[in-house]
Amino acid sequence: MKKTEKDKSATSVQQSSNVVASTYKSADTEEWFDIVFNRPIGYQWALLFRRLGVHPNTVTVFSMILGAAAGVMFSFDADTSCGLLLNIIGVLLLMWANFYDSADGQLARLTGQKTQLGRILDGAGADVWYISIYFCLALRLFDKPIPFISSLGTEFSLFGLQLPIPQQWAWWGFALAAASGLLCHTPQCRLSDYYRNIHLFFLNAKNGSEFDRAAAQKKKYEEMPWKGNYVNKIFQWFYKNYTAAQEKSTPHFQAFWQKVQETYGNDIPQSLRDEFRRRSLPLMKYTNILTFNTRAFALYIACLIDQPWIYLLFELIVLTIICRYMHWQHERMSRKLLASLK
Repeated sequence: MKKTEKDKSATSVQQSSNVVASTYKSADTEEWFDIVFNRPIGYQWALLFRRLGVHPNTVTVFSMILGAAAGVMFSFDADTSCGLLLNIIGVLLLMWANFYDSADGQLARLTGQKTQLGRILDGAGADVWYISIYFCLALRLFDKPIPFISSLGTEFSLFGLQLPIPQQWAWWGFALAAASGLLCHTPQCRLSDYYRNIHLFFLNAKNGSEFDRAAAQKKKYEEMPWKGNYVNKIFQWFYKNYTAAQEKSTPHFQAFWQKVQETYGNDIPQSLRDEFRRRSLPLMKYTNILTFNTRAFALYIACLIDQPWIYLLFELIVLTIICRYMHWQHERMSRKLLASLK
């Protein structure tokens, strides 16, 4: 029986979808919005870059430039039609940067051009975006009044002293942006990245995972000569500190992992892998919330309604609560798994 044109079209769409899915790290760790929007577009960019012979690391650098440019656009107020247009351009630039952030990993998996420097650059890419974004948001807030403060008056008493209540953001905006970026964004993304790579390791072993150990990265840094490796050496220094911070923040998982290594070495039973995946899978939705899409949507809304401080407080309060809960649950899971091994 001959296939109709409709059947052929459906088959073609399904095959295309399967090809895109083959470039995912895993279905467990992919977010719904990425699957239906970001990954397919990123995949088309990856195909174009493959035809042009562009290296994945070059795509990552393009992503950094676009993300930094988006930050500059977010420095403009959105209370005029021109300012609103610039903010919309900022949204589009950050979306474009995220497409490239998807494309570099997909391109690496399509071409087999996976490198340690690529892994480090990929992690640094979003940092470049958000350094620009936080700095520009603080500039945008500098001469703006702080909402709800005027109702408190101009002074308050502390230990008999009359101290002024700030009426404008001024340097307080920079303090808020620094707290949001350094105390919230950086550790939240670092922990989310770690949990996803742990999950991928137990799901697929080392294949598809970037579960790197701090001791190995430190050794690699120490053995790498400076001569002819200045860029790689500097990035490796940051990466060894990055992995060390991940391990320091997860003591119960580290105890569990040490016991796994003592008991099984690299031959981890499939039953333990399956049990870890079962317990870890519900936490993957929190790692997705704490990485890009939710954060970006909050940023877009806050900038377009001309209230960028809302985004900074969203990170400080809402995302911090989610991150603390995710961390507590993962450490609790690790304690239980350790007890079962003992």
